[in-house]
Amino acid sequence: MSVEQKQYCGFLNVLKPPGMSSAQVVGYVRWLMDGAKIGHGGTLDPEAAGVLPLMVGKAARLFDYMQDKEKAYVTEVAFGTATDTQDAQGTVINSGNRYPDEKQICDALAAFTGTVLQQPPMYSALKQNGKRLYQLARSGQTAEVPKREVVVHSLQFGGMTEDHGALLTVRCSKGFYVRTLCHDLGAALDCPAHMRFLLRIQSGVFTLSTAVTLEKLREAKEAGRLENLLLPPEAVLEHLPHADTPPGFADAVRNGGRLPISAFQARNGKEVEDGKPLCLWLDGKLCAVMRREGNQLKPHTWLGE
Repeated sequence: MSVEQKQYCGFLNVLKPPGMSSAQVVGYVRWLMDGAKIGHGGTLDPEAAGVLPLMVGKAARLFDYMQDKEKAYVTEVAFGTATDTQDAQGTVINSGNRYPDEKQICDALAAFTGTVLQQPPMYSALKQNGKRLYQLARSGQTAEVPKREVVVHSLQFGGMTEDHGALLTVRCSKGFYVRTLCHDLGAALDCPAHMRFLLRIQSGVFTLSTAVTLEKLREAKEAGRLENLLLPPEAVLEHLPHADTPPGFADAVRNGGRLPISAFQARNGKEVEDGKPLCLWLDGKLCAVMRREGNQLKPHTWLGE
């Protein structure tokens, strides 16, 4: 591993283009970064576009701490046909011409807001008995997939579009399927529907306004400025308490020892609850995420050299 590779540590807010899978985006960025370890913080379907957070280097260890509960999308639902994949890439399985108007759509949205039960689609990456559901679906198999509780924080109508379409903006919890919303909305309005378009505009702290295209990443690589586009690890951990290492504890921190909670004071005023994480700083850098166990702090994720 080169010295340059070792320096890559942080997050990239990538604007995924339609037509590429999330894995293909990861592979391309890994190539730009000379083979650095990279993971993504939430898959987008190949035909979808928008915010795709990437974790680079040791920042991949912070996935479990990321505040990614809320996501936001703009989608276009197309009324008139339903497909087996619930999006425009699937095979039509039902059709109808009782197209809803604006008022009917708006009236129906209330039933899809709040805490709801949603049936995950067969064409999804969820696993059952070790196999992805989409693999079972493509081989002609079916599976009993239990409904899951998800939260829709808001669901707004954005106007009608051509060919019996409608724009919607949805803010929801992770695990929510927007294409299933489009399919279910059609069923509720007695007009088959599918998702024609999807744009993710937010994933946790990452928003569309700060997302970087693959072209910009390539230009930064050619100019030797790729590392400048990385967000530091602490950028996704602002919701957690942070504390500096007190004098006399530096060696204990570096050696991975347990530390007395009484010696640490969260600098952002947040209390460290039992069983919860604390971001620990040493020499002006985020060095570890600790976890409180009773009256002690136990090392949980090391980020230092």
